[in-house]
Amino acid sequence: MKKLIWLGCLSYLIIGVAHVVGGSILEQLIAHYHLEYKDGGQWIMNQFLGFLVGVLLAPSITARVGKRGAVLIAMGVLTLSEAAYSLLLPWGWMLAIAPLAGLGFGMTEAVVGAMIIDMAKNGKASAMSRLETFFGVGALLIPIAAAYLIQQSIWQVSFPILAAMSGITFVLWLTMSFGEIDDQLGYIPQNKEESAAHADKQANRNARTAGASFFFGYPRKALPFLLLSALFFMIYVGMEMSFSNYLPSVLIVRSEVGESSAAAALSLFWGTMVLGRLFAGVLADRMGYSKYLLIATAGASVIFVLMAVMGELSWMLALVALSGLFFSGIFGIALVYANELIPGMTERTTSLLVACGGLGGAIFPRVTGWFMDQFDVQSTLWYITSLVVSMLLLLSVMLILGRKQMRAINAEG
Repeated sequence: MKKLIWLGCLSYLIIGVAHVVGGSILEQLIAHYHLEYKDGGQWIMNQFLGFLVGVLLAPSITARVGKRGAVLIAMGVLTLSEAAYSLLLPWGWMLAIAPLAGLGFGMTEAVVGAMIIDMAKNGKASAMSRLETFFGVGALLIPIAAAYLIQQSIWQVSFPILAAMSGITFVLWLTMSFGEIDDQLGYIPQNKEESAAHADKQANRNARTAGASFFFGYPRKALPFLLLSALFFMIYVGMEMSFSNYLPSVLIVRSEVGESSAAAALSLFWGTMVLGRLFAGVLADRMGYSKYLLIATAGASVIFVLMAVMGELSWMLALVALSGLFFSGIFGIALVYANELIPGMTERTTSLLVACGGLGGAIFPRVTGWFMDQFDVQSTLWYITSLVVSMLLLLSVMLILGRKQMRAINAEG
């Protein structure tokens, strides 16, 4: 299991690089193709539309080719897409390739995340936080690398670096053995009788829990919590991708820092993300998932209000660092929290919530690019701040529904 977790961590590192590489060199890409911010936002949006498709397809592809097969397909698509990016093809081709790149890292995130949550018997929050830590490491390293490459006027090398890393990870998934759990990672065909018995068992369990199944096998009483969770993930990922992809541009316009310094400042955000994720799982296991999420989201809300008010570069950098600490565990812990309150549906719930995150990652950066073009940076920061505050309000309602859901689960148990 340790080998599987570590290879999962490497896969999440690749995903972290894939998520952030666009924002790290967005200014250079816009200048190279003579574009506006909204065009850059369209490219990011296309990636996350592909991300959404990849996440939604993950359960069905896993059912057909197994967990390992699904990861190999996802990593293969990501490798080929980043290799195509490396050619700096005409902009129309770049927009066409973007959904394939998003499909690759979206499917990888959904399959590997569900795999670890499902197969880790103890310390699920710690295991998921470890994956998220490596996501943060990838998101931390690529802006540092991009800052150096920008200084050397070879920023486009960012794409082949990611293609090579993804290709190496593909080979590891193809060749590594995980011992006794290898069979669980491969395709396990079921005959019709076994499939029918499994479906009947699931339906009976759902019927006992909530009187009837209503939506893809989910208990009726779980739907309000599930829908709010989906909206929470959509806003969180959209906000995070908007902030991280446009942070260098915000610093360039607002604080007049150099391009390479602005790209390096993005590493400050992801660096504190990584630091926070080293402890997020342990803290969440000790204090409880709901309490951790409430403190983290409330703290982030305060930080972003201050960020919108205080314009000095020193304050901005300090608040960027603090925002990374507060955001560090929200995604992973919220994913574990939702799966705990909707038991028996790990793969489907993980894919659904990550897909909603991908939808937010597609929509909100496009809107943020429009804000950057139509209004000033200050207005853009207030817009992002409003998203963080909306997360806090949503989470408050989620926690109330979550307590009711937990009481229903305990009563059933």
